[in-house]
Amino acid sequence: MSCLRVLIGLCLAWAAMSAQALTAPQARAIASGDTDDRIAALNAAAAAGDPGLAKFVQALLDDAVKVTPANVLVVEGDKAVDAATGAPAALPGDAEDVVNNNRMRGALQAAFASLRLLAPEREVRAAAIAELGRQSLEEAQLPLIEKALAAESDAALKAKLGLMRAGLLVSSSDPAKRLDAARELGDSGESAVKALLAERLAPGAEPDDAVRGALIQSLDRVSSRLAWGERLGVVFTGVSLGSILLLVALGLAITYGLMGVINMAHGELMMIGAYATYVVQNLFRAYAPGAFDYYLWAAVPASFLASALVGAVMERGVIRWLYGRPLETLLATWGISLVLMQSVRSLFGAQNVPVENPAWLSGGVAAASNLTLPFNRIAIVAFAFLVLGGVALLIAKTRLGLFVRGVTQNRRMAACMGVNTARIDTYAFSLGAGIAGLAGCALSQVGNVGPDLGQGYIVDSFMVVVLGGVGQLAGTVLAALGLGVLNKLLEGLAGAVLAKIMVLVFIVVFIQKRPQGLFAMKGRSAEA
Repeated sequence: MSCLRVLIGLCLAWAAMSAQALTAPQARAIASGDTDDRIAALNAAAAAGDPGLAKFVQALLDDAVKVTPANVLVVEGDKAVDAATGAPAALPGDAEDVVNNNRMRGALQAAFASLRLLAPEREVRAAAIAELGRQSLEEAQLPLIEKALAAESDAALKAKLGLMRAGLLVSSSDPAKRLDAARELGDSGESAVKALLAERLAPGAEPDDAVRGALIQSLDRVSSRLAWGERLGVVFTGVSLGSILLLVALGLAITYGLMGVINMAHGELMMIGAYATYVVQNLFRAYAPGAFDYYLWAAVPASFLASALVGAVMERGVIRWLYGRPLETLLATWGISLVLMQSVRSLFGAQNVPVENPAWLSGGVAAASNLTLPFNRIAIVAFAFLVLGGVALLIAKTRLGLFVRGVTQNRRMAACMGVNTARIDTYAFSLGAGIAGLAGCALSQVGNVGPDLGQGYIVDSFMVVVLGGVGQLAGTVLAALGLGVLNKLLEGLAGAVLAKIMVLVFIVVFIQKRPQGLFAMKGRSAEA
C-alpha cells in the first residue's frame, strides 16, 4: 500500500511538472538580459507552445516578476512562487524588478496573443489574430504565425494569418520570400497593408526591381479595394442621412403637402418625440432594468402619441383659425416652436440629455476592411421605409385616408357629403406631428438629444417636400434619398458648408425650371 502511495505521488508530481513545462533557464532568459535576447527567448518558448508560458507572460505584463541570483519569482500579493516550478519561494530583499521597455512590452503582448492562436474556440483565435494585427510584429515571430497557420481550420482566419505571415516576410532578407509576400499582400483590403506596401516602396527600402514591381502592383490592387470601400461608405452615409430626412419630411408631406400649413414648429415636434424616448428609457432603467434592451418598443408608440397630442392641441388652439393664411400660419408656428423649446429647457435643462442604444443596436456589420455599417443606422433606414409603407397604406387604403384626401382636395364637397372637416383636419395634423415624433425617436439613437434638435432638419425637410412635389409621397422618397446622397458626395469634394450651399443652389435652380417638383399633381388636384 505504501509503495502504491509513493507511485501515485510520483505520477502527480510528474503531471505538475509537465503542465508547468517552462524551465528555469527559459524564465531567466525571458526576464533578464538584452532586449533582443529576451525577445528571441520569448519567441522560442512561444513557438514551442510551453503551457506555463502564458501565465508567466501575463505576470511580466503586470510587472509582477522579480529576479534573484538564484531564480525568477512571480509575485502574487505578499507571496512569491518560482516561475519555472510553481513552488512557493521566499522573496529576498535583494530581488530586482523586471523592467520592460516599449519594444519588450509589445513582444510580450504579441506572444500572449499568439499563445491563444491554437485555442479550440474560434472566438478566442479571432480575438488573438485581431490583437496580433495591432502589434508591430518582427520576423523572429514568424514561427508562431506559421504554426498557427498550419493548424487553423477556419478559412477566414486562415486567410488573415496568411496575410500576417506575408507582412512579416515582405521585409525578409531573402528576395524570393519578399517577392512571394509582395504578391500575396495584393489580395488584402486592409489599410494597414496599404501603409506597409507604401513603406516598402519608400526610396532605398527595396533594392530588388522585381520585388519593387510586385509591390507597386499589389499597392494598386489594395488601393482599389479600399477606394471601393470608401465609395460604398459615402453612399451608405448618404442613404442614412436620406432616411432621416425622409422620416422628418413625411410629417411635412401631410401638414404642408396635403394641408398647406407651413409648420415652423415641425422640428420641435420631432424634438418632443426624442425627449419622449429619453423619458421611456429612464423609466425602463429605473423600474425594469432587466428589460432595458426592449425600451425602444415602448418608446416608438410613446414618441408618436406625445407629438401627436401636442400637434392636436396646436391645430385645435391656433392653426384651425389660420387655414388659407400662410404668412400668419408661419409666424404663429414659429412662435409655438419658441414656446416648445423653452418648455423643454425648463423641464429637462438646456444641456443635451443622454439616450443609450439598446445592446442589439450597438456594433455594426463589417462590409469591408474600411467600412463598417452601424446597426443603429441600418435600423433607421429600415424604420424609415416601414413608416413610409404605413403612411402610404393609411392615406391610400383606409377610411381616414379617404377623408383626408377628400378634405384636402375639396373641403366644401367633403362637408356636403357629411365629413366632419374640422375633425379630419385635427386627425391629419396630429398624424403629421406623430410622424415627426417617430423621426425624433429614430434620431435619438444616432445623435444628441437637446432643445435645439429640430433646428438642424427643418429647412432640409422643407426642401425635400418642395423638391419632391407637394403632396407626393413618391417624390418625397426620391428627394430625401437623392439629397442625402448628393450632400455626402459634395461634402467629400468641397466640405460641409459649401456642400449645403451647393445643394441649396441646385434646388433653387431646379424649382425655377420645374416649379411643381419631381412629381406634379394630376387631375382635379392640380387644377385646384
